[in-house]
Amino acid sequence: MAGGNGGLPFLISGGGIGGLAAAHALAAKGFPVRVFEQSEEFREVGAGIQLGPNIFHALKKLGLKDQVLADAWKPTGMEMRCALSGERVTRVPFGAEFDARFSEPYAVTHRHDIHAVFLNACKTNNRITLETRRRVEDYADHTDAVTIRLKDGEEVRGRALLGCDGMWSNIRERIVGDGKPRVSGHIAYRAVLKRADVPEDLWNPDVVLWAGPRTHLVHYPLRRGELYNLVAVFHSDHYEEGWNAEGDISLLWRHFEGQRPEVMRMLERIETWRMWVLCDREPVKHWSKGRVTLLGDAAHPMLQYLAQGACMATEDAAVIAEEAANAPDDPAAAFRAYQERRYLRTARVQIMARVYGEFYHARGVTAELRNQMLRGRTPAQAYEANEWLYNGV
Repeated sequence: MAGGNGGLPFLISGGGIGGLAAAHALAAKGFPVRVFEQSEEFREVGAGIQLGPNIFHALKKLGLKDQVLADAWKPTGMEMRCALSGERVTRVPFGAEFDARFSEPYAVTHRHDIHAVFLNACKTNNRITLETRRRVEDYADHTDAVTIRLKDGEEVRGRALLGCDGMWSNIRERIVGDGKPRVSGHIAYRAVLKRADVPEDLWNPDVVLWAGPRTHLVHYPLRRGELYNLVAVFHSDHYEEGWNAEGDISLLWRHFEGQRPEVMRMLERIETWRMWVLCDREPVKHWSKGRVTLLGDAAHPMLQYLAQGACMATEDAAVIAEEAANAPDDPAAAFRAYQERRYLRTARVQIMARVYGEFYHARGVTAELRNQMLRGRTPAQAYEANEWLYNGV
């Protein structure tokens, strides 16, 4: 499959979920790949993530669905509760009817676990070279090939370049040039508990979201039920770049003051929180230029309110490999086709994630209207509302 260009490899900047998924997908189509990761090791920072049916459509194409499910937790449903009254506003059941509607399940997993699946798949494929402490600083597109320049000055020649270097992508700056990400004004604190540390009356097999005024808390089991994931989000103008700073507990308490005992007791279980400032960017139509393209957060960073960041990156990987196989000697054409298939779908997720953030954090009359609207929604109506998202690519 990998003809032309003297068998030069695809070059990938970034060894996160998106970068490794793309490497695996391209190698499965017969292309050689080199992955450059700036850190000392390939690892994923973070905690739990949710996996909608759409990612399992993509994972099936990549041959990794069963491996991801092996460590995941399949909740029986998802529910929203009012963080002030305790009322259950709505519940979306998962199970046979859900699986039949979307052909795939809903699951939750630890970021490390899904990243490990992609990493192991890459390690066992002799078409893929994994390289650490290798930061891509710049690139040049020569029309018939690309050259990247690493931080130590070394230059590497390849067939094409994929920028999988995240929200603060320096490759994006060359292609799109839209500066820093958009700060949402929301901060997320995350933590993971051992199952034994969760009070019995607070443990729940489902994905539970406590919606408060300008706040929400979400929790669910991880790693076959051995761990428990908590994410607390509130509005703040604080800004700190990155994903892994230590959170100020007093700030958290101020924002959640007066909420339900179940919420406060859950927050009390955590001694140390990690925090990140939620950012995204405006959707764009063009994130490819010649033999260079972007993938995942580098192409279409989104707020986490639809739980689709890893899902969209994995979809990207499946599509980019298909298009590369369709035009093995013309990466530029493949990247244009990939972009055309993806930009409207990912833009819709970016925009709707913002909407859901306002929806979750509604207060006063707006929250009453939200609750009234959702109370009467049937499971079938909930499924229909998510069909555009969960049916996948």
